[in-house]
Amino acid sequence: MRTPLPLTLALCLLPALLLADGPVDNIPENVRPVPPVGIELPQADADQLKAGLAKLDDLIHKLKMRRDMRTPQMLPDVEIFSRALHQALEYQELFNPNDVKTAKQTLAEGLSRAESLLEGKTPWTTQTGLVVRGYRSKIDQTVQPYGLEIPENYHFDGSDAFRLDIWLHGRGERSTEANFLAEHMRKPGQYQPNHTIVLHPFGRYCNAFKFAGEIDILEAMADVKKNYRVDDNRVAIRGFSMGGAGCWQMAVHYPDLFFAANPGAGFSETPLFLDVFQKEKLEPTWYEKKLWQWYDCPGYAENLFNLPTVAYSGEIDIQKQAADVMEAALAAEDMPLTHVIGPQTKHAIHADSKKIISAKLDALAEVGRDTTPRRVQFSTFTLRYPQMFWVRVNGLEEHWKPAHVRAMVHFQNNVSLATENVSRLELVFPPGQNELYVGRKVQLSFFKANATERQEPQTLKVDGPETDRSWTCKLEKTADGWKEGWSETTGLAKVPGLQGPIDDAFLDSFVVVSPTGQPWNAQVNNWALGEMDHLVQEWRRQFRGDAIVKADDKLTDEDIAQSNLILFGDPGSNAVLAKIADKLPIQWGKEEITVGDKTYKSTENAPVLIYPNPLNPKKYVVINSGFTYREYAYLNNARQVPKLPDWAIVDTTTAPNALWPGKIVDANFFDEAWQLKPAE
Repeated sequence: MRTPLPLTLALCLLPALLLADGPVDNIPENVRPVPPVGIELPQADADQLKAGLAKLDDLIHKLKMRRDMRTPQMLPDVEIFSRALHQALEYQELFNPNDVKTAKQTLAEGLSRAESLLEGKTPWTTQTGLVVRGYRSKIDQTVQPYGLEIPENYHFDGSDAFRLDIWLHGRGERSTEANFLAEHMRKPGQYQPNHTIVLHPFGRYCNAFKFAGEIDILEAMADVKKNYRVDDNRVAIRGFSMGGAGCWQMAVHYPDLFFAANPGAGFSETPLFLDVFQKEKLEPTWYEKKLWQWYDCPGYAENLFNLPTVAYSGEIDIQKQAADVMEAALAAEDMPLTHVIGPQTKHAIHADSKKIISAKLDALAEVGRDTTPRRVQFSTFTLRYPQMFWVRVNGLEEHWKPAHVRAMVHFQNNVSLATENVSRLELVFPPGQNELYVGRKVQLSFFKANATERQEPQTLKVDGPETDRSWTCKLEKTADGWKEGWSETTGLAKVPGLQGPIDDAFLDSFVVVSPTGQPWNAQVNNWALGEMDHLVQEWRRQFRGDAIVKADDKLTDEDIAQSNLILFGDPGSNAVLAKIADKLPIQWGKEEITVGDKTYKSTENAPVLIYPNPLNPKKYVVINSGFTYREYAYLNNARQVPKLPDWAIVDTTTAPNALWPGKIVDANFFDEAWQLKPAE
């Protein structure tokens, strides 16, 4: 049930509502392009940029021919300029004359770096102030940029570790790579804390740091830690507007990575925000509602028990709604939210509020992250997010229902565990921890989470820590209660990193596999080829990457070992699909598709699904689908959520549109053993 806004708040927000995107962006049949189409370049500017880009590409080619160890590590710092400008010119993504001017400056920096690297020099790596750098993503091997603010007191020959603040940017439909680089070479961010490196992830453009944008934060953070001295226990996640939304989701999904979170404005869930901000009437399917739990933060609010959080809102900003929703969710957990409110402020950070927030973050940085807290409270809906400090969930009783673990170390090696919807647990204390004593057994007491009556706990005694003070314990829930150790798995199981749904395959390395054979049905195969082209095009537009595409007869053993395979076509046209077709829970024959006791005509329908790859069950195979939200969702970041579960049957006689790949005639999740489950 939705909680209505208080009348006084609604009246305060009314002017902002009238100025919001609103109904103009609520028409799936009339979707404006995102990013927008840029200007036609004057011929002289186009020629100058193309000539300079050709020179840069030639220098990069020479650098790639070198065999020293350092050059490949430094190449992404050069290649980000080439890729950004290729995107801008090829896809018309310079939007005004000033963008053209800054593109020339960006090109000059790329050329300067390439020439320096050819001489064995890397001056930008010892530069303070504003610096842009890049890394090569594991997802699609594209170079991705990020911005840095390196404080003047950072000494490159020093040994002291620095605090790291990760600042997530707001929505900018024109902030494609070239403009992102230009901005972060000339403009500092909102905050410059003392003795602090500030990281500005690109987030793969405009997705509220979800999906590949989420992975971009983690990859950029890892790259900064590789290149600079960062204190792992003093990393903060922060952001405003769309970046505030990204901050909320990173805070509740990865709370053990940070010493503090500082979300400002944005959104924290899907349905209420779209109702308030977009005035959109939602009519979701049952599985879409379940899938909202991937990024809707209120259900994960309990996780902030272990992450100090300072929220910010302008008093009259419509996006104050995000913190209000989280404040209510946290109140239900008896955790009052620290909520700094800028007086009579719309969508901006009030100057006085900045001082208050800075003081709070500085104080929290003095304490730093507690790496082994005595008490852990953890909630999840999916094994995509399985861990909180020393508690790791390795199995759920059912995905997309709330799962909870409340764990606490008590006096004399007693550990209490209250769980719900959890089937497997692993407790891992690092070497050197001092919560559990060596030379003494550990007694575990198990309770049911959220029980309303007094419980008699189940107890187990297990071996205590080893002499390095580390301790690991694996636990499994059975019909008779919890036991130590995990039983042998005889078949497939949903586990962390292999739990679906379809969109999960695009958070790690993937290869698109195109068909070369004779299709069973030309119409269905043409639909599949259209969906493959759609994935490649929209992956570039919305996740700013180049999908790796290989023909089915060119796929290598290395591809199968290292990547999720995204197969398009049918068992007649795609040789890889033909190899595994009889090992999938949905059977696809020339005449019929069989799903349990249901059948569908193969001449009119096609399955889309995600499943552990029978050729390598440690990776996914996806059939005939890219990421499942489409163009309509680009218009508001809260819409950018999964549209399909683990599998679906698509009527391919209905043309794809901005919402769906065709008419969805059936869809569901697989169960925890990756088998078909009854319809809901």
